[in-house]
Amino acid sequence: MSNIYIKGIDRKYKSYFPPTLDEYVGENNIVRVIDLYVENLNVSELDFTNSQLNVKQGRPAFHPSLLLKIYIYTYINKIRSSRMIEQEIRRNVELMWLTKGLIPGYKTIANFRKDNSQPLQKIFKEFVLLIKSIDLISGDVMIDGAFLRANASKNETITKKGIEANIKRVENEIKKSLVSLDSEDEIDEKRIKQNRKIEELNKQEKIKQKNIDKLEQEEKIKQELLKKLNDKKKALEEDLALLGDKNQYNKTDPDSSIMVKPAHNLVAYNTQISVDTKSKFIIATDVSTKGNDKQELYKMAKMSKDNLKLNTIKVGADTGYYSAKEIKKCKDDNIEPFTSIPKTQNSNNKKTKFTKDDFTYNKEEDTYTCPNNQKLTKANSPQKKNDKINYIYKTTIAMCKSCPLKEKCITGKTQYKQIYRWEHEEVIEKFKEDMKSDEAKKVIKQRGSIVEHPFGTIKRTLGWDHYLVRGREKVLGENALIMFNYNFKRLFNLIGIVLFMQLILATKNGNLEERIERIS
Repeated sequence: MSNIYIKGIDRKYKSYFPPTLDEYVGENNIVRVIDLYVENLNVSELDFTNSQLNVKQGRPAFHPSLLLKIYIYTYINKIRSSRMIEQEIRRNVELMWLTKGLIPGYKTIANFRKDNSQPLQKIFKEFVLLIKSIDLISGDVMIDGAFLRANASKNETITKKGIEANIKRVENEIKKSLVSLDSEDEIDEKRIKQNRKIEELNKQEKIKQKNIDKLEQEEKIKQELLKKLNDKKKALEEDLALLGDKNQYNKTDPDSSIMVKPAHNLVAYNTQISVDTKSKFIIATDVSTKGNDKQELYKMAKMSKDNLKLNTIKVGADTGYYSAKEIKKCKDDNIEPFTSIPKTQNSNNKKTKFTKDDFTYNKEEDTYTCPNNQKLTKANSPQKKNDKINYIYKTTIAMCKSCPLKEKCITGKTQYKQIYRWEHEEVIEKFKEDMKSDEAKKVIKQRGSIVEHPFGTIKRTLGWDHYLVRGREKVLGENALIMFNYNFKRLFNLIGIVLFMQLILATKNGNLEERIERIS
């Protein structure tokens, strides 16, 4: 019976392992690419911590290249905790090969990620240019954002509205306690007189003392409660001062914010990426502390343009990125944006009221014409709001009073109609017309299939749905590491280990052009 099963070797046999560790790592293993790529980086120029260390006394530090190799490998393999990384180095043969048997402690590993935000961002940008050099990038990008959880508890978030409500509640409790203490003082006097009378009549000194002690104890408890309430009020007032001009503040990670999702709210960062349309590589990335994308279009477009070192670029985004100011910035910087146009309708009155789109602008006369063919003329003084200058166009009270379409145009309390026109409104009007073109419709339609793919891979397949570091500057570093690893693994899957290693060597030796045609 025992002869029909495959038997293992004796654990105490001296030649249990092959002669070299290298034999355990296959020729097509991604660790070989990681090792070659990092070895060919100029770590000193990237300004990693300890990259120019020259130790004459004491124990030498671990080289930044070693720690970078560890992070690239572990993030690709869904291992992010510094303690788990240390544990993995001790038992994972591939990591043993990559580290040459060195085992940094978890604290050293964690500090490298925490202290090298800028170098990690530089590596991401350099790798984007490497991908561009082999013609895997078209230069047209799609932008999107997603909420990635911060390393902070929602319970540690304070809001101005909540603090003000709590202060009001505590003040009411303090008032009640003060009233109770005042009334108790009156009751105490009556009880003490009564006790004295009992003492004189019944000579019961013990009963009197017992009652007095009880009253004193009750008063002491109430005084302690009053002190706690005052201390609580003081703490709330300190939290209110901590908020300053902000509406919310997280004590664990002050840069994070509560962001609203359809199912729940979470403390997170709004992670932004721009994805190239050709091979779905991430071209640019950033981290926002705001829960919406209104101010992100130009910033991400400009970052994509700079990272690719292009003079012009086309950018697609969803309705959440639509902003007149952002579109104007893009146009001024030779960037062609494509976004869906949000519907302009009164949310309270739904489609029962006319919107600005129902009014026709006459450029020669500088007036608007309403659906009843009446003129809205320009007011003398413009409105200045949110760093924008808006010109005001309005009718007269008499004109609107006798208008048969009044009910569909203005509310009952409003006596006349007025419309606001931005000083650069012609840019937006042309943009809206351009978005009706077949090209614009095509770009907007394909946006989701391009830019949402990387986020799906990052959050679901690779498990990178949260950050481990705190503070926006450190989060920017970890975010760059995440997006770099996504690009690294995608390039490995697209061109394979042989071409990838040839690309690295060609870049190092300066003969990249000879390899481009074969690789692409």
